[in-house]
Amino acid sequence: MSKSWKNLLEQFLFQDKGIIPSKRMVITFSILSGLFIIASFNQISWTVLFIVNGFVLLFSLLDLMLSPNKKDIKVTRNIPTDMERGLDYPFQITVQNPTSFDMYCEIIDAIPQSFHRPFPLRGIVPKGNNKKFTYKTTAPVRGEYTVEKIYVRYSSLFGLWKKEITFQQKMKIKVIPDLTESKQYLENAQKFLLHDGVQIKRLNSGAGEFAKIRSYVVGDDPRKINWRQTAKLQEVMTNEFEPEHGKYVTILIDCGRMMGAELKKGNRLEKSLEAAITVATAALHKGDYVSVVAFSKKVKVYIPPGKGMAHLQTILQAIYKIEVDAVESNYAEVFTYLQLVQKKRSLILLFSDIKTFLYEESALIYLKRVRSRHLFLMIGVEDQTLQLRAKQEPADLEKAMIKQVAQQQLLFKKKEKQRWEKNDLLMMEAKEERLAASAVSHYIETLNKGLL
Repeated sequence: MSKSWKNLLEQFLFQDKGIIPSKRMVITFSILSGLFIIASFNQISWTVLFIVNGFVLLFSLLDLMLSPNKKDIKVTRNIPTDMERGLDYPFQITVQNPTSFDMYCEIIDAIPQSFHRPFPLRGIVPKGNNKKFTYKTTAPVRGEYTVEKIYVRYSSLFGLWKKEITFQQKMKIKVIPDLTESKQYLENAQKFLLHDGVQIKRLNSGAGEFAKIRSYVVGDDPRKINWRQTAKLQEVMTNEFEPEHGKYVTILIDCGRMMGAELKKGNRLEKSLEAAITVATAALHKGDYVSVVAFSKKVKVYIPPGKGMAHLQTILQAIYKIEVDAVESNYAEVFTYLQLVQKKRSLILLFSDIKTFLYEESALIYLKRVRSRHLFLMIGVEDQTLQLRAKQEPADLEKAMIKQVAQQQLLFKKKEKQRWEKNDLLMMEAKEERLAASAVSHYIETLNKGLL
């Protein structure tokens, strides 16, 4: 295909600047051609044909001249710089029409192909005024994207021609993990953990840091009554304690091959990221220090321990682009690295695939060294397909064999988990929708028991 034909094709595909005939123009000439064919049987003169065609052509050119000038039209875009994966966000495009004619236009925003694209946007921009076109889009894949062009196609006064114009407005969009569960925890932590039955504060008498003095209620420990405030206010008051702050939490995120397994929504890495961020939110909200390590064959990202909710933004900006690597995870590498960078006692949460991890005998040697100083928990997403296969009815020989293999896998996993847990290396699996809640529950229980 020659360059000239390619450029012409791009004009009709809404990808360039130019002038093209509208559907109204095509229909007008089609009807006119049909009338000429009918009139040709009555021996119409060539003079009439040329006059009529010339009049229609001149009228269309006049219509083109009266249409708004491209230089007068201005288009701007207003979009969020950060988007959460899988959530709807409004994008806004403003078209300014300073001319003395109303303008019917169609708009296509050059957002990435992976985004939801409800185009073209259509509407009339009044003369001497502007109009805002709003559409909602969803980003299903995390990462950093660049949005540049806005394609606008508008009709002439009588709609016989359409002009195309491309506006350049370079903007960057960051698609970060879904923070819905983190927000739910901040809004109501106890409600978020209700499924696991974990209380945020469940301490031994006088344990932890003093939090506040409040009115005594039935069920409180009488030993924590504040007699001085009781005498002063003539009302029974009690001291309330909470877990000590300033503890260290280290989050390990596996980015190896097995973390790319697809789930109902996203894959294992996506759910692990969301759960890791929720745990980080809970720890930072309580005043603890949080560090994050993302790894596959080698360490990809390391975020040193930080305190305060501002540190959550540091974590987000560092890990929002990490992806699954097509390699096996090197657990020995990350545990060796962890011993070098994390000197203080901490709670280590490893988000990975438990089945893969159990085959790594060499990792047990390194983990025993880590366990001598730190607390350890590995948490993964439960394989629901394996659970269903193990519970299915053996209706025929094939299903019976599948059920047997699935049960063998579950028994192997259970046996190996017990062997690792004898070395105080805890492992647990949770359903994908409960992964974040289970991880936060374990963190809260660790604080409540004073293990850190």
